[in-house]
Amino acid sequence: RSALNSRKGFFFFCCRGHSSQVLQTSCEGQLIGFRNLREIVFVIQSQSNSFHVRQAERRRADLLKQAHSLAEVRIKTPSTHEWFLGKPLHDEESTIIHHYAFAENPSIFKYPDFAAAWAVSTPLVVRLANKVKNEPLKSDFTIDLKHEVALYIWDNGNGPPLTAVPELCTEPEDSHETRHCATTLRTEPALCGEPVNKEDVFVAVKTCRKFHNKRVPVIKKTWEKDAFFLEYYSDYADASIPTINLGVPNTERGHCGKTFAILQRFVSGAVPETKWLLVVDDDTLISLSRLQGLLSCYDPSEPVCLGERYGYGLSQGGYSYITGGGGMVFSREAVVRLLDSGCKCYSNDAPDDMVLGMCLNALELPVTHSPLFHQARPEDYARDFLAHQVPISFHKHWNIDPVAVYNKWLKGDLQAKASDGLKTDAKTEL
Repeated sequence: RSALNSRKGFFFFCCRGHSSQVLQTSCEGQLIGFRNLREIVFVIQSQSNSFHVRQAERRRADLLKQAHSLAEVRIKTPSTHEWFLGKPLHDEESTIIHHYAFAENPSIFKYPDFAAAWAVSTPLVVRLANKVKNEPLKSDFTIDLKHEVALYIWDNGNGPPLTAVPELCTEPEDSHETRHCATTLRTEPALCGEPVNKEDVFVAVKTCRKFHNKRVPVIKKTWEKDAFFLEYYSDYADASIPTINLGVPNTERGHCGKTFAILQRFVSGAVPETKWLLVVDDDTLISLSRLQGLLSCYDPSEPVCLGERYGYGLSQGGYSYITGGGGMVFSREAVVRLLDSGCKCYSNDAPDDMVLGMCLNALELPVTHSPLFHQARPEDYARDFLAHQVPISFHKHWNIDPVAVYNKWLKGDLQAKASDGLKTDAKTEL
């Protein structure tokens, strides 16, 4: 409020409450050196799940501790200019997750890496607030918020581009390269305990007869061996895999009928009773060991719906949903509440992930986002964005060798490996 009234401060978006137990963002007050820290509004980006609430409280306490300990701050003139500051990312090639924007030269457009924190000056916040109020957002879908925020601010050249700030970093805190950094990714002991047991996760793979010989073998060569309970659901019972015919005809898109049949089977007693359900496509590449580590942070007695979050019509009373290709994770409690609510498909080929999002929104149950799930292929994401991750999943076999992609990006546990696009000292960002 004080920053808005003075119209000279910054809104500093940092210390994401969904940082992992391994990586924490450290936001130092001297990033933007005002005489008075009251001229900076720190915004902690978090989520409503209890784990993320606790993480956000830790970040808040850490920020307050830092602020109270600052004896003096480097002095710069408070800004009356429109500034958009961050660590820039760019696309190597045009990508579906950014609607193929800047197809002729994708690298020309820069957008912020939220893991490093980002900032906007108050004059820009005021103008954007008025713009949002008076002009409805043009896009129905929210896919990659950091890219879409940058596009909205840039406004076809009418607004400021992202200004690179070298002090905003995603290097590990103990790296020798972080001496100049105001933000780092902090290496700390795990806060969530041991990974959940294999026996606690039931894996449901959606497939169909035409992909039994093409996609299923990839799963068997890569991650199937890491599952304790796994079933393939198809429109045809094939004993050689084996697959289970749920009695739902295959559809070219949507697959809502099949997904809801899976949810009903999960609670019917027909399969072992587990705490977690993972639903994936037959062209999803996933690390189950890393997923087990992530799930240790969540309470299965709560209605947890976890994955890569997209949005539909959010500016007009819409809803968020977990996009299916990267994998959808549900606690048993979430599945029970969904089915008890009477939620159902309006057709077998309705988009299953979006229908689930509508139902969760009606039940006022939040979906929880993790940046480690990916709806697309590794090449569809900025190299620097993936460099500080140990990802959990990718999706699609198009124009790639899926086994090679799995071996490069997903094979192994939570320790990052030295491969192209991954740093040897990178840690897991949950």
